[in-house]
Amino acid sequence: MSALKQWINVHPKLAAWLILAMGMVVLVVWSAKDVGLLPGQMLALVVATIGLAGLCVWIIGWED
Repeated sequence: MSALKQWINVHPKLAAWLILAMGMVVLVVWSAKDVGLLPGQMLALVVATIGLAGLCVWIIGWED
């Protein structure tokens, strides 16, 4: 557990990106489950969501 805390302290933006992306992907997949997307479309949606999470963390990091 201490190794995880140390990694988060060393890489706070990557940790924030990872946590935010996981949460956003869960919400997007849950929201799109009944839409009937093809696997490729779902993959593109997940990749776009991960990129959006990274962009959000990057923009929030402008304050630092």
